[in-house]
Order: sequence, then structure tokens, then C-alpha cells
Amino acid sequence: MQSFQKEITLAAFPRGFHLITDFVLDAIPELRNIKIGVLQVFIKHTSASLTINENADPTVRQDFESHMNQMVPENAPYYIHTYEGPDDMPAHIKASLMGSSVQIPITNGRLNLGTWQGIYLCEHRDRGGRRKLVLTVFGH
Repeated sequence: MQSFQKEITLAAFPRGFHLITDFVLDAIPELRNIKIGVLQVFIKHTSASLTINENADPTVRQDFESHMNQMVPENAPYYIHTYEGPDDMPAHIKASLMGSSVQIPITNGRLNLGTWQGIYLCEHRDRGGRRKLVLTVFGH
């Protein structure tokens, strides 16, 4: 059994849903040496999240953002945690709903994603800044 772990920092992305699969793959070339295994990607933040979804049509990412903003609106009158701005508390809720990690099988040195799947960074803040990810590979 082999294991590798790296922490990477992504440049700041604007609010929305962004494909980061290539950033992840570029950061951990050791993955190519794994015949059977798992990649875990974990985000070290409470106002951004990760998910896996459509990698071809960018309107899917736009619809995700629109839907999340309807589902978890800014300026809800019941929010108490408001001192970091109107986008902060909704960002925490969205991050919890979407999740802080994804796991992807590795087969013959490649991520075993479906044809139309990619890893998304879900940036829920207007100015979220740089985001740190921990990439962990287990396998043989």
C-alpha cells in the first residue's frame, strides 16, 4: 500500500462553481503510479466546498449557483452571524450542504470519473480568496 499527501493552494476564484480537476491532477503526479486506489480531496475552509458534477456544459455550473442562491439567500432576517458580510452565513450553510471533501477511485493511474464528471470548487463568498486543499492518495 502506498500513500501520498500534498496540500495545495488554489488562486482566488470568483463566487460560483469552478472545475478544478486539472489543478488537482497537475498537483499530484504520483497518482499515475497507482493501479487501484482512492484520491480524497479535502477543502480546509468553512465557506467553500467541493462536489463532483457535469464537466462539459458550463451552464450547469451557472444553474448550481442560481439554485444555491435561491435555496440559501443572503440577508435572511433570522441570521445572527452577520458581521463578516451578507454572503458569509449563507456561505457556511452552502458549504455544509455541499460538503468539504470528495473521494474518487483511481484505476490504472487515472481518476475513474464518469465521462461528464469533474471536480468542482464551490466558492460561496463574493471574495473568498485563495483556498487550500489537501490531496491524499491511497493505493497500490
